[in-house]
Amino acid sequence: MAMIEHDRQTWVSMLAHLRDHHAAICRQWFEDIEPLGVLNGTLKLRAHSRVHRDYLQRQCIEHFREAAQAVTGHLLSVQFLGPEDEEAAAQPGANGPATLVETKPEARGNDGLGSPSPSGDKAAGEYAGQIPGGMYAPAPGARPHQNGPTIYGDSLVINPDYAFEHFVVGPGNRLAHAAAQAVAAGPGRAYNPYFVHGDVGLGKTHLLQAICLKIHETQPSARIYYTSCEGFMTQFMDAVQAGEMNHFRHKFRDVDVLVIDDIHFLAKRDRTQEEFFHTFNSLYQAHKQIVLSSDAPPEDIPDLEDRLVSRFKWGLVASVERPGYETRVEILKNKARLRGFDLPDDAACYIAAKIDTHIRELEGVVIKLQIMSNVDRRPVDLSLARAALGEDSSRVERPVQIQTIIDVVTDFYGVKLTDLQSKRRHRSVTLPRQVCMYLARKHTSFSLEQIGLHFGGRDHTTAMHAIKTVEEKITVDIELAQIVKSLDEKIRQPA
Repeated sequence: MAMIEHDRQTWVSMLAHLRDHHAAICRQWFEDIEPLGVLNGTLKLRAHSRVHRDYLQRQCIEHFREAAQAVTGHLLSVQFLGPEDEEAAAQPGANGPATLVETKPEARGNDGLGSPSPSGDKAAGEYAGQIPGGMYAPAPGARPHQNGPTIYGDSLVINPDYAFEHFVVGPGNRLAHAAAQAVAAGPGRAYNPYFVHGDVGLGKTHLLQAICLKIHETQPSARIYYTSCEGFMTQFMDAVQAGEMNHFRHKFRDVDVLVIDDIHFLAKRDRTQEEFFHTFNSLYQAHKQIVLSSDAPPEDIPDLEDRLVSRFKWGLVASVERPGYETRVEILKNKARLRGFDLPDDAACYIAAKIDTHIRELEGVVIKLQIMSNVDRRPVDLSLARAALGEDSSRVERPVQIQTIIDVVTDFYGVKLTDLQSKRRHRSVTLPRQVCMYLARKHTSFSLEQIGLHFGGRDHTTAMHAIKTVEEKITVDIELAQIVKSLDEKIRQPA
């Protein structure tokens, strides 16, 4: 419906408020959201796709509600609509045109939030039930409702920014990217399964979601189930306890595309591996696409059954590596554009030279730049980039040597390097050895093979197991977590 000039200015003010107070969530595509007006105390906003609608609803609703209240001075609910959602739902009734400023908010049931979900008799027949997180699982044999989701899942959120056009390609991810595009173009035909592996924060999730988004765009009726390995395991155990295995199996097998992040967490879970083995076979035999990510290639996942290792390698196994300098520069500029500002070349080059770890850290700096620019009313330039890296620049300027890590750890635990390189398995030796490997992986660019060689010629699987052991222990052992933090800080201190 047509917006009056006052309403447009109110919407512009809301966007400005979001940028000033909630910069971390702001995206350039927020400019494309269409304000439809206020009806019965609810501000209705139309996103330009169902994916954008669902992302806004699950990630941004509270921030938009706060901005609406701050700008209008009224307590408003917020509802996001997709392009196919009924126009009547956003249209005013017989009381006249809706505007962004409501003078007499009416009482509302519940909280007035939520993107339109399946309702009525027809929807009840097509959707078997709601999964925690707000997505819906299809009933056996059902096709998605026209306005309902066709990308299903549990707690994971599809991010519209994770489309192929926003993925920066470099030497370390070129094969993985090309294969992902082929999978999206011909699900079930090219590279099945598609298995991508690499360290945390290098773009695996981006590729998985890009596949989901492209298939959803080109084949809107395709049923896509996207979840984490933890989500799969949790739902499996819940189904076993509730005696609802038939529903569980329909949920994961009656789909066209199954996408699971962090599949390496299947390790050491025999019953879940058994169930996933049969799920895999069912989908593969039906020529349905399977997409998996992991922090290690199939053969290096500890305690993964050989039959699963074999199946994971039936299609294509591709790796993503740390981005090089030129790729990091492009990633920084791309992340800035997605957030609605330009990052000058000299600032991007400065940051890329300082941070060579992973993409998430690069994005963190971009967010920090945006917030500092908004708060201090400063342009984003090289001087602001220097200020943003103020506390961290000393760490990233000086590479950490593995010998420094060994010296700090052995001094703390009172052991010798020869002890760490020995075959001894007593806790007094194994724990310091594991901590050394963990810190070496964190602070150096050494591969797992290189780390293992520094500690008695151990292989990469031993190094990976040691790193995982420390990662798991520090989440439950407060004392060890404090020790590792102290050692970490000492390693990064200037000599």
